[in-house]
Amino acid sequence: MTIALVFSAALIGLLLFLSIKQTLQAKKLKDEYKDIIDIDAALARRNDELASTNQTIERLKADHETQKAQLNQDYSNKRVIYENLLAEISVLEENLENISYGLYKPHYDFGTSDEFKKNIEAIRERQKQLIKNDMATYCAVKWTVSDSKGEGTKMTKHYSKLMLRAFNGECDAAIAKVSWSNIGNMEARIERAYDAFNKLGTTHQIVLTKEYYNLKVEELRLEFELEEKLHQEKEEQRRIREQMREEEKALREMEKARKEAEDEEERYDKALERAKAEVANTTGKELDALNEKIKALEESLQKASERKERAISQAQLTKLGHIYIISNIGSFGDHVYKIGMTRRLEPLERVNELGDASVPFDFDVHAMIYSENAPELESALHKRLEHCRMNLVNPRDEFFGVSIDEIEAIVNELNPNTQLSKIPEAREYRTTQSIREARAKQAAQQTGQEVVKEPDRFPTSLS
Repeated sequence: MTIALVFSAALIGLLLFLSIKQTLQAKKLKDEYKDIIDIDAALARRNDELASTNQTIERLKADHETQKAQLNQDYSNKRVIYENLLAEISVLEENLENISYGLYKPHYDFGTSDEFKKNIEAIRERQKQLIKNDMATYCAVKWTVSDSKGEGTKMTKHYSKLMLRAFNGECDAAIAKVSWSNIGNMEARIERAYDAFNKLGTTHQIVLTKEYYNLKVEELRLEFELEEKLHQEKEEQRRIREQMREEEKALREMEKARKEAEDEEERYDKALERAKAEVANTTGKELDALNEKIKALEESLQKASERKERAISQAQLTKLGHIYIISNIGSFGDHVYKIGMTRRLEPLERVNELGDASVPFDFDVHAMIYSENAPELESALHKRLEHCRMNLVNPRDEFFGVSIDEIEAIVNELNPNTQLSKIPEAREYRTTQSIREARAKQAAQQTGQEVVKEPDRFPTSLS
């Protein structure tokens, strides 16, 4: 019993000692690693705070995306309204910068302006007939006013008349202002007026008929195409007058050349007669010299006769002429050529006239091709180069955007062995450019600025 108690006491003491020792060791370890333990706790707290912050950020991102989507939707809706308003304004305003140019497709193929005028009159008569037959407007309800059908009919006619007057006013304004730059806008203006007045008429159940609207659109298109036809007729008359003037000049030149050749022929003929009369009274070396003079006079007389015959034949055969191929890089840039025809005896006079006609620099001649059928050769060249024509609206324009090599290939195919000068001299233009560069260099030197050189036209190598 006593032994057991002693053993128990000893065991308890040992356990107590071990516990105290372990506590002391734990305190020692805690004191030794105190800083590390504090950092871990701080990191744990920071991680908790970071997680909370991330949750807040994600929530804010979600809110932002929702607001962004709402703003985008609101912007899209407002953009549609804005574009519709711009379209409405462009119909009413005549601002060339805001017009969207579309290719108008003609609806009629009348040959003359008189035919257009007759059809416009016919359209207007049909409009009057529709109004007269009460078919320009339609009312779906038989109204009564104060229990009177007659008063209701009177009210309907009065309101229909107001709608027609307002619609006709809008259409007349559109027709009066229609031009090549706004034909699409004017059609849209009539359509919008038609829709707007029909909406106003819903209170009385009155609408403008589609047939009457179509007649107004037809009238607008006819008026527009009439103006285009009148423009074409004026251009054609101008071209014919210019051609007549050109031919008159050519004929005057030919007549002048013929007269000069006849006068020259007469002078040589008289000189030849005098020389032959002197032969009988001349001997020796003087006779030899006189025979040489007679031979020279006969040759000159023959050349004068040939010049006269050529002038007479060219005046009679109006197809004789020259095809000229010219360029003006100072006025129109590189790879732009004018290909035309002249019947002048001196074709370069025509080129000089073109150089004087409202262009800053002279033309350079690449080829002057004589042809016995100049109109046919010119037409063939224009047809082959149709895809290069600069002005696609006016087929009588003679400027083509094409390389000189392509022109040379076509010309030699149509008129073999034609020689073309490929490099334009452009003397005035190139001299002007040199003067500009010298002035710019001088101005830059005076202000202390560095001269900016233009990039080379060609690369330094082909690599």
